[in-house]
Amino acid sequence: MITFTELEIKVRNWAIEKGIDKPENAPKQMLKVMEEVGETAGALLKGKEDEIKDGIGDSFVTLIILAQQLGYSPTECLQLAYDEIADRKGKTVGGVFVKDE
Repeated sequence: MITFTELEIKVRNWAIEKGIDKPENAPKQMLKVMEEVGETAGALLKGKEDEIKDGIGDSFVTLIILAQQLGYSPTECLQLAYDEIADRKGKTVGGVFVKDE
């Protein structure tokens, strides 16, 4: 099976080939991110497993391209987010983690 890193490289190359990797496209790319996340939410509410997986994958693709447009690596962004949550204290309420203030 192909690794996440290998897939990231393929997505980044695809964006270059399609000419959508330019920084000035970032606002439009953010709209694509929101569109894909919304479609994923709709699929989740309907319980459509294949569409959920596709939506999650499409969300990854759009986020990888957005990071590329802004000059960031997805790994760098994920590392920052993980470092922020790693030692976070809180509790799960109704299936949602609520951090302590």
